[in-house]
Amino acid sequence: MKTNYQLRLLMVLLLAPFFIWSQDSNTLFKLHPASRTGIEFNNLLTESDTLNILNQANIYNGGGIGMGDFNNDGLIDAYFAGNMVSNKLYLNQGNFNFKDVTKEALVDGQGHWSTGISVVDINADGWLDIYVAASFRNDPERRTNLLYINKGTNKKGIPIFEESAKSYGLADDGYSTQGYFFDYDQDGDLDMYLVTNEIYDPRTPIRYRAKLTDGSAKNTDRLYRNNGNQTFTNVSENAGITIEGWGHAANISDFNGDGWPDIYVANDFVSNDLLYINNQDGTFTNQLDNYFKHTAWNAMGTDVVDFNNDGFPDVISLEMLPENNLRKKRMLSGNEYYNYINNQQYSYNHQYVRNVLQLSSGPTPNGHPVFTDQAFMSGIYQTDWSWCPLAADFDNDGYKDLIITNGLPKDVTDLDYIAYESGQTAGAQSYTLEMTDRLPVVKLANYSFKNIDGSKFEDTSKKWGLDQKSFSNGGVYADLDNDGDLDVLVNNINDNAFVYENTLNVSDGHVSVSIKGPANNPDGYGASIKVYSNGKMQYFEHYPIRGYLSTSDSRIHLGIGNAAQVDSLRVQWPDGKSQVLSNLVENQISFNYSNATSTKESKPSFNNSIFTDASSEYQLVYTPQETDFSDFNIQPTIPHKLSQYGPGIAVGDIDGNGHDDLYIGGSSDNPGVFFMQNSDGTFTKDTNRFSKKEDILYEDMGILFFDADNDNDLDLYLVSGSYEIPARHEISNDRFFLNDGKGYFTRANNLPKDFTNGSCVKAADFDADGDLDLFVGGRVVSAAYPQAPESFLFRNDNGQFVDVTETYSPKLKRIGMVTDAVWSDFDMDGKPDLILAGEWMPITFFKNTGDSLVEIKTGIEDRKGWWNSLVAGDFDNDGDMDYVAGNLGLNTNYEATPKEPMTIIAKDMDKNGSFDGTVFCYMMGDDGIRKPYPIPSRDDLVGQVVSMRKKFPTYTSYGMADMDQLWTEAQKEGAIILEANEMRTSFIENKGNGQFAMSPLPNEAQAAPIYGMMAEDINEDGYLDILVVGNDYGMDPYSGRHDAFNGLCLLGSKNSGFQPMQLQNSGFYVKGDAKGLARVHIADQKDLYIATQNQDELIVLQKNSNKTKKWVHIQPGDFSADIWFKDGRRRKVEFQYGSSYLSQSSRTLPLEEGATKITITNFKGEKREAL
Repeated sequence: MKTNYQLRLLMVLLLAPFFIWSQDSNTLFKLHPASRTGIEFNNLLTESDTLNILNQANIYNGGGIGMGDFNNDGLIDAYFAGNMVSNKLYLNQGNFNFKDVTKEALVDGQGHWSTGISVVDINADGWLDIYVAASFRNDPERRTNLLYINKGTNKKGIPIFEESAKSYGLADDGYSTQGYFFDYDQDGDLDMYLVTNEIYDPRTPIRYRAKLTDGSAKNTDRLYRNNGNQTFTNVSENAGITIEGWGHAANISDFNGDGWPDIYVANDFVSNDLLYINNQDGTFTNQLDNYFKHTAWNAMGTDVVDFNNDGFPDVISLEMLPENNLRKKRMLSGNEYYNYINNQQYSYNHQYVRNVLQLSSGPTPNGHPVFTDQAFMSGIYQTDWSWCPLAADFDNDGYKDLIITNGLPKDVTDLDYIAYESGQTAGAQSYTLEMTDRLPVVKLANYSFKNIDGSKFEDTSKKWGLDQKSFSNGGVYADLDNDGDLDVLVNNINDNAFVYENTLNVSDGHVSVSIKGPANNPDGYGASIKVYSNGKMQYFEHYPIRGYLSTSDSRIHLGIGNAAQVDSLRVQWPDGKSQVLSNLVENQISFNYSNATSTKESKPSFNNSIFTDASSEYQLVYTPQETDFSDFNIQPTIPHKLSQYGPGIAVGDIDGNGHDDLYIGGSSDNPGVFFMQNSDGTFTKDTNRFSKKEDILYEDMGILFFDADNDNDLDLYLVSGSYEIPARHEISNDRFFLNDGKGYFTRANNLPKDFTNGSCVKAADFDADGDLDLFVGGRVVSAAYPQAPESFLFRNDNGQFVDVTETYSPKLKRIGMVTDAVWSDFDMDGKPDLILAGEWMPITFFKNTGDSLVEIKTGIEDRKGWWNSLVAGDFDNDGDMDYVAGNLGLNTNYEATPKEPMTIIAKDMDKNGSFDGTVFCYMMGDDGIRKPYPIPSRDDLVGQVVSMRKKFPTYTSYGMADMDQLWTEAQKEGAIILEANEMRTSFIENKGNGQFAMSPLPNEAQAAPIYGMMAEDINEDGYLDILVVGNDYGMDPYSGRHDAFNGLCLLGSKNSGFQPMQLQNSGFYVKGDAKGLARVHIADQKDLYIATQNQDELIVLQKNSNKTKKWVHIQPGDFSADIWFKDGRRRKVEFQYGSSYLSQSSRTLPLEEGATKITITNFKGEKREAL
């Protein structure tokens, strides 16, 4: 027995390495052990009382890897950076065997704390050189960067290097991160941008203060110009490289498409990232704020590649947000609304603790792209303490995937540790090694994500075999065995480096492009490539120094999926010359600069876009103002503000001169304004249209022009509402103004008292008595979110409004937090029915029976969302009304599906008079199981319910608590419990008989919350299109501003749904916190399209060309029209008083080309022919 047991044990021990390292044979990557590869590099750190994470914040920043064929034998070799250990050079012997030749090659790093590795043939002699960035050491001599010049191979085939940094002028000793080589002045040779990261004052990295922009800060990057004689000169100050930052990485890319390389720098701590745009004269200007709406806060590794294959470079930048709920709750402190204030005070761009995936808009009217972060929607925003993004096509399907390295030996952000140490070591001047023992260890598996369609990624970490826990930093991709797929190497702290073989092993489905550049740039750095195959395009810029501290394989690898060939491949060289090859069936392609021609590729422009700016032409230049109010000071756990949801817009001819005027809603302290249209179509701002000044505290929400008293002029209804107005305050009463016939308004006392913070007002003659009645939606009960406020039906009795809600439709009274409504005849019986959108609500349909409004079942009543807006239209030309409903979208951490709904539970939990609510979303628990966990941090919840401090004394205990532990069954009794399970902006098709089908709009419409919408045949092809605007800058500070929308035009069609137009084709550009959207008819027989933005300028657009030459003017009592076309189409059109979010458009009907008959029906059912 003993002998057999010993034999079995021996077999297990012998076979264990095989089982450990072989992994699942079905995984894409196979991890080879050091015993197999010969790569035994281990970036081992030895900490001490004087050298540890508590007194050296950058100790775990790690080292990089440099890949290159250093001995010119056709195989890619690897050079590893060591911090406290020697650097190592491994020559590739083939078949994943490597040989350590560090000693013979003379490249051990000389005891320097090496960080970034840059591989470049700096002297253009055909042999790759190595630039080693150094940091951390107090002794400048041991902190000086190294330049290893490759002198060629010896008799053994080993490359021999000579350290020459000083003679080249590159012996910088400024705590360097990495050098990036590129030709910034287009003189044909390679210059260098050097990222630095010196923490010389430990108090400043995390505190807001005025930025140092004059080059005086020690942590300012450097720019070295190549003098052309194997020397470099520091030209930073003259070139405008003068802004401080704690740099982790950079990328070189032509961001604005002008043919000149620009620089993106990812900065740590509070310092903003930088985007240095090349001015083409040897200088740069930081344009980050103009190109990016927000960035990652503690940005680490970064890369610039075209993820969605639209031909424009996108940006990935990494942060430290964990996927695990427990780690989230141990890292994230309370509501930091003060950051918004500090950003404004000190002129900082907004920053958030999460990965960002910044997709390029392509050209905009501003002459450059604007990037929008879609990391939430893509699924890659939370990968814990992340360092290096490897963006490349690892499965050869034509889309660039992502591998993200992560891990940290000791987590200094742990709030339990901070709270404990604050009490134990207050006033301590030194931090011992023993004090770090209580810090959590963040040893995690790296992540991999398969790119599905350019906007969504699938977590394939386990499926691809990347499930080994580590402290990983720099990483690279390279085709180590020349088999047509990309292998991966990773530099680890306190562990052997990872060497992953890609097991795809297919002979086709890829293209490998080698670049032979001009004499002084032999590897062609800065060339760009476009590959066309099977109707698809890929774009790539050739800068191998990328990611984090590393240089990847300089051969350009492009997957082409199932395509049989490359239809064409175009190379654009840095000096503008180009080359094109066509019908390529081979997968090894070489380009030589000597064969280039002088033909330049044309750049995308706006010359043929549908819309152009018209604000100045028509004198509609205006920026609404709003006094900031922090709703989170009232209810710390609400998911978003409710005090900055305006301004609205209403359009109508108020002075009776035959031309549309408009009113832009006001906010507390900032009254609304009129714009009166002149006879030439221009507008004049007018603030004196009210006979008596209103209380400055009023905040306008819904706005409506309509003839309430049938005297043939337009009166005005203003909904009052905002969270900052206390509940049931007199100032929350709505206001109604009578028009004197000349466009001047006097307040009338003909409204019931409502005391509700309202949202929208919509008019229709719902009782068919010849005057317009009203629905007024209630938005919120101040300080009591998510209680349902009152909504109202006001019947018009000869100009006096009577509240008939209880008798006409009692369920409407407390239907929920209504955001928008539309009167529409959805059942084709001739009567205006009512459809509502709201937060934590389904799209709700009320049928008008003639004497009541009755809620009906529609087949979509279970689709509950954060619906913001509604627009009606006969999109499929079948003669009935369909709808589009704007929602929160998918680009958010407030995720909800039918399988994993979002929940809010609320009541006065501690009976102190305040209303306590908690939002729960499904997140990954520490046990690996997804459960509903609270969105708010512990600090926020304690701020809302002080007793939670005792219930959850530590951040760890709070991080373990799911919904049922936070709210017990007893506590749920009497509470408001609401769910949401559909967050997608959607098309609602009318199926007849009161039944509807809901389907999501394309991904482009899910990038941000949608507010203003308009249904109109924009391209005049006979099918209604959709214009949409959105964003919400009032989301909770942890989630951050939802700002990824630039406006969108969705083209309708007969059978293929809605197709998003590229911005450069539509010209419909609304990039701010957009709310209202309205059409205004002007005197010279055209329409303007006006979007309102919260605390931002009005956007006024006109169409460049228009087939429409006539408009039908709609009468006050007209409700709908049926239009017949000569091609057999028939379309139903309705004339809403108020359409979409806080918006009212012109009551004119564009007469489309091909229309043969128009029959208009009024609210009484009476018909008339208009054509």
